[in-house]
Amino acid sequence: MMSSEMIFDADLQNFQTAVVEKSMQMPVLVDFWADWCAPCKQLMPVLEKVVSDYQGAVLLAKVNADQQKELTAHFGVRSLPTVKLIVQGRIAGDLSGAQTESQVRKFLEPHVSSPAEDRLDKAKQLIDEGALDQAFEILQEMNLADPGNANVLLAIASLKLTQGSIDECRQIIDSIPKDQRDNSEYKQLLSRLRFAEKADELEPRNKLEQRLAKDGQDLDTLFQLAMHDVMSDDFDKAISRLMQILGVDREFNDGKARSTLIELFDMLGAAHPLVRQYRRQLYALLH
Repeated sequence: MMSSEMIFDADLQNFQTAVVEKSMQMPVLVDFWADWCAPCKQLMPVLEKVVSDYQGAVLLAKVNADQQKELTAHFGVRSLPTVKLIVQGRIAGDLSGAQTESQVRKFLEPHVSSPAEDRLDKAKQLIDEGALDQAFEILQEMNLADPGNANVLLAIASLKLTQGSIDECRQIIDSIPKDQRDNSEYKQLLSRLRFAEKADELEPRNKLEQRLAKDGQDLDTLFQLAMHDVMSDDFDKAISRLMQILGVDREFNDGKARSTLIELFDMLGAAHPLVRQYRRQLYALLH
């Protein structure tokens, strides 16, 4: 999106289409200013810089208060500069007087994603689609620009795990500062890594399936197959096998089936349909 499209003059004629309708797609800052207003001249370049940095995620409409008196009165502007934030056709907030760049960014933060967040989302989407090389290229650039960004490090670690590079994933996870680990994304990735580390010790699936065909109550074989199911993202089957083990022996392998099932629930997250479905069954089984 060109700067002329991101930053433009607004008046009564174009306000509905250029501001109100556009605000249905992205936030629009409306800056009421005047030539004689010194604080307006301080604020304008700050707004322009912030909007340009967002690269099309937010727009800036400039309203000359002296020339657009009807529009200015409609918004109840009493002093200059005044900035109104329009989101989904409604006023979502306002600013009065000169503002620093950090103040403007903080004002916008709840309403607009940053370019970095958009790039990170794009990289995660590429990972989900299997375009790992493209995802890694984006993440590597982001990591070079901001080496301490834990969200980027987690995405790289997730990519490495998807590629089967378990040791590299572990190194990256261990490098994340402890004060940035208390979030669901970190915990879920750590659980995935632990399952992957366990999978390294498993016998081949076809051999296990042959053994289970001969003895459907072979709990060790059931457990190993459940681990294979987890690594294949067949979580329903994995949980079903672990529940089957607990139905026969609640203390199997020093409680390994129970602890693995709980860890799997943590990895999937409390809102996952399978967790909701099976958590009550697990509680009833254990109590």
